[in-house]
Amino acid sequence: MAPTTRKARTWNAYSILTLWANDVHSLGNYAFAIGLFALGMTGWQILGALGIGAVLLFALLNLSGFMGEKTGVPFPVMSRIAFGITGAQIPTLLRGAVAIVWFGIQTYLAAQVLSVRVIAVAPEAASLELTSFLGLNTLGWICFVALWAIQLVIVSYGMEMIRKYEAFAGPVILVNFLSLAIWMLFESGFNVSMSTGVPKSGIEMWTAMFGAAALWVSIYGTFVLNFCDFTRGAATKQAIVKGNFFGMPLNMLFFGAIVVVLTGTQFSINGQVITSPSDVVGAIPNTVLLLLASAALLVLTIAVNLMANFVAPTYALTNLFPKKLDFRGAALISGTIGLVILPWNLYNSPEIINYFLGGLGALLGPLFGIIMADYWLIRKARINVMDLYRSDAKGIYYFTRGVNYRAVIALAISSVIALLLAFVPAMHVVGPFAWFLGSAAGALAYLALAKRQHDLADIDGEPIAVTPTY
Repeated sequence: MAPTTRKARTWNAYSILTLWANDVHSLGNYAFAIGLFALGMTGWQILGALGIGAVLLFALLNLSGFMGEKTGVPFPVMSRIAFGITGAQIPTLLRGAVAIVWFGIQTYLAAQVLSVRVIAVAPEAASLELTSFLGLNTLGWICFVALWAIQLVIVSYGMEMIRKYEAFAGPVILVNFLSLAIWMLFESGFNVSMSTGVPKSGIEMWTAMFGAAALWVSIYGTFVLNFCDFTRGAATKQAIVKGNFFGMPLNMLFFGAIVVVLTGTQFSINGQVITSPSDVVGAIPNTVLLLLASAALLVLTIAVNLMANFVAPTYALTNLFPKKLDFRGAALISGTIGLVILPWNLYNSPEIINYFLGGLGALLGPLFGIIMADYWLIRKARINVMDLYRSDAKGIYYFTRGVNYRAVIALAISSVIALLLAFVPAMHVVGPFAWFLGSAAGALAYLALAKRQHDLADIDGEPIAVTPTY
């Protein structure tokens, strides 16, 4: 939880680039982008939507990332600025709860991919699917526990090991998807269909493009909230800007080009639209190449899971029990929770996915709005890092018994708006813009309620900062 010393900040522009190189190319993102073809958007329109979303994300991630670089603290400590020393548990646990469930679900989905590949190589392994325990067959258990253990080993060595893994996985993923695209181009005779139906035009086209761009930003609503967990280790603001630029706008367009090529070539071959790059991998005729491509997809899934769904709950638990847990202990507990919740049963329950995870996810927009409004507009980026660690009434972030009730009330008001946008059918027309509307509601509610008189002392935390060891 302590600030990171300046000399110990090892995340450079390449580190942040590979962070996005992994996450942007996640299988879930491919499924989302490919699904836009089914909605009647052309390849060019999809590239335009992704480009708009990437520019918006570039700006939002810089705003969030600069906070981590300035203070050197993780998201739970950053939340104390707006919510108070104790009140920070609210945004921290909300973010951690969403992540820990998705960690289990993503590991389960990766285990499903691994199970299929195991059977492809060793058909006799199919017999292990005939018996089950707690809702999952034996082969599924073996694959799940194997992937679960690999992730626990990586994360137990801290953020530096995560940085190294992301740096390793990034080039693997980019080369893998580029190779798949080139192979499909040759398979189709370089015939890429830019549309899979009657393309949209006029107002309908622009509405679809901006709606898709807004949904694309919403997918990253978790990252823009706790990006400081990573940028607390950034060497400079320039590293954040460069990493975000190459990792978002440029990498996003590369991602879009891969989507268009894979989907367009497959459609030109047999008139069918793939649902995921896994479909392309499964069609590779050479067993060795199929295994290599499958391994790359598993490397990707682990990379995405580590950054998106493991770091946040680990910091949340450390913040909840700061005197009892270090990063490794919290990571092991987070992973164990991700196992004991039996995520395959949760994934197979639409009610849990929609109402529990959807409801918690809807609250992340208001949280972002409140934290950004407080940091940039109320405090003008002037932070007393030393006082973020004072739990007595003399600290400027103690507020009332450790809680800034103005921020809590603003969250309650904006959360009602966010939940209405998420679940009321009549609001479906503005559904794609729910994250932006929720963020705006949070910011406006907080600006209306917040005190304007604050101690704006700008004091860094270098005197109490530590050099992480792993």
